[in-house]
Amino acid sequence: MPGSFKTEAVVLRSIRFGEADRVLHLYTPDRGRVGAVAKGARRLKSRLGGRLEPLARVRLVMHEGRGELCTVTQADTVNAHAALRDHRAPLDRAVQACDTVLRLLDSTDPNRPAYNLLCNELALLDSDPEAATRSHALAFRMKLLLAAGFAPELAFCASCGERHDLGGFSPSAGGVTCAGCEAGSFPLGEEAHTFLAQALGRPLAEVPSASDGALAQADRALAETLEHHAHVRLRRVA
Repeated sequence: MPGSFKTEAVVLRSIRFGEADRVLHLYTPDRGRVGAVAKGARRLKSRLGGRLEPLARVRLVMHEGRGELCTVTQADTVNAHAALRDHRAPLDRAVQACDTVLRLLDSTDPNRPAYNLLCNELALLDSDPEAATRSHALAFRMKLLLAAGFAPELAFCASCGERHDLGGFSPSAGGVTCAGCEAGSFPLGEEAHTFLAQALGRPLAEVPSASDGALAQADRALAETLEHHAHVRLRRVA
């Protein structure tokens, strides 16, 4: 029903609209993806503009009418993540994280684990620029796949259930494969396999390290899993 509601949100993207408005792509803990318009947000004296920058975590009051976009009527900052803009690497990783959420989680179904994961990622990058590594970005993506229901099988062969000699990865099967089921798979070395398992099991602040070759294999496994099962194509993590 149309009316006003309150929610927290992360601003995934902000687009100029008309003479002074902004259209926002938001991710919320209780409404999933929400599209909204902030009227007059680009005017110099607007109380909304500075609080609705991309990457910001905000507390909003919005009005839901009969159109596709809600209208932001009030905005308060929870965490602006201002320090991100002081360093190129964490800023790029934060933008990448928001873009991944934008592309993968496009429904209005709530996904609080995904929301909490995104908030933790932005806060960590904001407080620790050294966290802006390739391994960290891949660990975030792995955890997001789990929250979205697309995490690959890593404990046993996704085709037959075998638990030993797991040296391949099949995007279509949805995980690692054994020697007997490796048709259609690509090689996934032990280091890459271990990295993916540890990235899933450890907190974001304790991401394991791995060689460039292992990270490239892990990146391919995650990207092709999403392409096959979620029909989403993401930029590879460089």
